Amino acid sequence: MDVEQDNTLDEAWMRHAFRLAQHAESLAEVPVGAVLVQNGRCIAEAWNYPISLNDPTAHAEILALREAGKALKNYRLTDTTLYVTLEPCVMCMGAISHARVKRLVFGAFDARRGAVCNALNLADASFLNHRVDWHGGVLEAECAGLLRDFFRARR
Repeated sequence: MDVEQDNTLDEAWMRHAFRLAQHAESLAEVPVGAVLVQNGRCIAEAWNYPISLNDPTAHAEILALREAGKALKNYRLTDTTLYVTLEPCVMCMGAISHARVKRLVFGAFDARRGAVCNALNLADASFLNHRVDWHGGVLEAECAGLLRDFFRARR
């Protein structure tokens, strides 16, 4: 697959994740959405839900990984791509690595808590037994804007 086609697919799946983030916002949750794709089809999708579920682990990425594990009847999610609207935190990056997700694509960078390439660089951590290929900044302005507007409205 050529890079241009790959970029087009990444943007399309990120738009799907963005709509899920908007749904999270409508529930008064931090607007983050995630979609897990394998062989061009959606295996799982989720949005942030920790407030409503009273569950600090209910980040969009974790919920999508759980749903995918059930759908595929396997905790290893090899040959998958996870699209998420915000750079994952340390908890989510750990789960992504343990699930053996092949590729991670995210929208907004998180300079303060991002664990892919900002606050931590877990994508390349030598102590993890799996390396995740990653690409950040897909629809960055839209994803960052949604988060910025959400937090601005809450202050």
